[in-house]
Amino acid sequence: DELTQLINLKPSQSGVDPRMGITGLIQGLQLQIENQEVLKEFMALEHVKPTDDCRTGKAPENQNKNRYRDILPYDKTRVPLGEKNGYINASYIRMNVGEEEHFYIITQGPLPSTMADFWQMVWESESDVIAMMTKEVELGQVKCHQYWPEPPHDCKDLANFYLKLHSYQILEYFIIRKIQMINKQTEEKRIISHLQFTTWPDHNIPKLAEQLVKFICYMRKAHRTGPIVAHCSTGIGRSGVLLCVEILLSYIEKDLCFNIKQIVRDLRDQRFGMIQTKDEYLFCYEVVLEVLQILRAVDSY
Repeated sequence: DELTQLINLKPSQSGVDPRMGITGLIQGLQLQIENQEVLKEFMALEHVKPTDDCRTGKAPENQNKNRYRDILPYDKTRVPLGEKNGYINASYIRMNVGEEEHFYIITQGPLPSTMADFWQMVWESESDVIAMMTKEVELGQVKCHQYWPEPPHDCKDLANFYLKLHSYQILEYFIIRKIQMINKQTEEKRIISHLQFTTWPDHNIPKLAEQLVKFICYMRKAHRTGPIVAHCSTGIGRSGVLLCVEILLSYIEKDLCFNIKQIVRDLRDQRFGMIQTKDEYLFCYEVVLEVLQILRAVDSY
């Protein structure tokens, strides 16, 4: 019930009995999963060649700015920094759902050496939401540098900005931080919502599906300006799932037909390797199924 309230779902506009429509859709998706069609789709996507050479990311002077040597942004969609078009491992992603464009920046988990670049990118893109889909350390491996101020050190002093922790709230499966950015040169202040999803390694699909949908709903409410900046560790795995699911929810809300393979292909055209594993790809299907089943249950009351 909470889910359907959170997702801004409109009744079917198509004149078809929505219950029949949803039931047919659920059965079709279940069949695709059972027949291994989903796995075949993912394998086919894996054969799609990169669309450019990622030359900027490969340049010797930029190699130490990449967390993973083989995960680089395309030149055509990379986010340029400052007047000199400096390098950060980040990509613009634009996706259309009906008439509406969804605009994001997807990036790797910042390194100690790229933390200042990351915040410069947030400022220059006028973004007011950061969605972080990883913990800093998971299973003993460093996934992301702690690039925000955290108590007792409520302030971070960067080359061009001061960061102050304005407030934070620890929820069951994500943390909401409000971070004040102060531009040292102009003294302009902005508040950024930093949303950190903390329960991903939990492999309970329905639970994770529900949590992710709620996280997305909060993310949408917090978002006012600029692209949403999303990252995990690689900037292609979980953050790819976040985008794919957010886009799929928009299709469902607008009562439009969707094709998960095509959505992932469009994402991959803009950043290589988006949705990294077959499990992540399957999870996108499972989240949609979960949402549709909840809708059908609500519909049949």
